[in-house]
Amino acid sequence: MLREHMLSPASEPVAGMPVPGAVPRRSILVIRQGAFGDLVQADGALRDIRAHHPGAHISLLVAPQFRRLMERCPHVDALIVDPRAPWHRIDHNLELLRALRERRFDRVYDLQGSQRTRLYRRLMSPDLPWHGRDNPGSSAVPDRDAYTRLLAGAGVPAAHTGAPDVGWMVDDVSALLAASGIQADYVALIPGSSAHHPQKRWPHFAELAKRLVAAGRQVVVAPGPDELDLARTLPCHVLLGPSGFLDWFALAGVLANATFVVGNDTGPTHLAACLGTPGLALFGPHTSARRTGIRVHSFDAIETTDLQRLSVDDVMVRVPPHP
Repeated sequence: MLREHMLSPASEPVAGMPVPGAVPRRSILVIRQGAFGDLVQADGALRDIRAHHPGAHISLLVAPQFRRLMERCPHVDALIVDPRAPWHRIDHNLELLRALRERRFDRVYDLQGSQRTRLYRRLMSPDLPWHGRDNPGSSAVPDRDAYTRLLAGAGVPAAHTGAPDVGWMVDDVSALLAASGIQADYVALIPGSSAHHPQKRWPHFAELAKRLVAAGRQVVVAPGPDELDLARTLPCHVLLGPSGFLDWFALAGVLANATFVVGNDTGPTHLAACLGTPGLALFGPHTSARRTGIRVHSFDAIETTDLQRLSVDDVMVRVPPHP
């Protein structure tokens, strides 16, 4: 398991600091605090940074809600949890800054590229080599293209950045599927999205599920905590874990084993794309499919100016027929 530093008191040893008498390892910091889909999309860049620095100690600065997820990531050695405290909490922000300085990093790859991380750069050593992302949210440039440019500027070959592969997230879900009577060749639907972005939700998933079932397909949905009521309106298998909702790793297992995925522009849909599962993402005017980088491996997208008016027929025709 990764060693983690969570704003420990100064008297405690900090993971990744040099040990007296030991041959020093290069210490690398990568910054990508979140969100979930963004971390999934950053997998290829993390893989390339790891390949370029095989003997280095690589720390990832990440938001606390993604700590458990990124503990499993094979491309980093340690996590530094950044709660992104409000600026008026000077004590918390100074403690994080002290923790970052104590690591004595040799190089930083800032995949976040936010105002906050640019401030971290100013407050850390001015001589520290710092490679930052250059595509703000208003840019049409996909994050993965920006990562490729960032790595090229740092002399890092970007062999995997353009095609993330998060197979390390996948748990064996064969028992879960069997318990629900689900066999091979099922279609997974992702009808929800963040509660903060209801405009991303296509409203016709229930009708799509009916059409798929009528065509002889098994249909599954694995809702998040704020999507259960929505999932129950769909005529399909609703997958929940023994202690509640599926965690990221079980969700990845469900999506990896699906024959096809249809979802909104949301983290689990990006997860399916980066697992190599064929699928289709549905986009309204909130952003472009190109900006999100959802078209990867065998994943495609439909873009429309009005999700309400996107018909079930237009989606159904893009789902491969039953084998």
